[in-house]
Amino acid sequence: MLTAIIDYESGNLHSAEKAFQRMAREVDGGEVVVTSDADVVARADRLVLPGDGAFPACAEELRGHRGIYEAMVEAVEQNGRPFLGICVGMQLMATTGHEYRDTPGLGWVAGDVVKITPSDSTLKVPHMGWNNLVIDHDHAIFDGITSGDHTYFVHSYHFRVTDPSERLAHVEYGGDVTAVIGRETMVGMQFHPEKSQDIGLRMIGNFLTWAP
Repeated sequence: MLTAIIDYESGNLHSAEKAFQRMAREVDGGEVVVTSDADVVARADRLVLPGDGAFPACAEELRGHRGIYEAMVEAVEQNGRPFLGICVGMQLMATTGHEYRDTPGLGWVAGDVVKITPSDSTLKVPHMGWNNLVIDHDHAIFDGITSGDHTYFVHSYHFRVTDPSERLAHVEYGGDVTAVIGRETMVGMQFHPEKSQDIGLRMIGNFLTWAP
């Protein structure tokens, strides 16, 4: 079993790599590698797409890595490989991102990435720090997780999902802010599981043993 964390030059992947490797050992989840090799992406059993920065820059970097992008799309769309998007990696699953300019996403989960606009003017953007999950729909990624468990966020934009059934969890921040999305073999987390202590590690382990 091989899990590939895709390196397309969008952020420091060291902490994610260590967290996934730790949980792979704990749940017998096989090998975890950080890779920019399209052949490794193509043969991986599971794929993880992180992301750090602005939506347009991440989308451009991902599509600019010819070979990696095509291998990822084929693995997910044609071969049904389990996929996890993290932070901007989750946002890239959307139809369109609206940060700075309208930018096409992967279109895997219908919806738009829009600026967080809290109804309470005292709440600052970016939404940064710990917040409590509200689970909207059961999913294997939540095995051992309950509403009220908290995870760590750093973001100014969030995923406004078209189909409510594909928003698996949200948090309250002057209104609903999408935290977890999913459909078929794909799931995405707006928060950083590698920075979310025991709860985040548990969700990483759940992904590594998920059999959609």
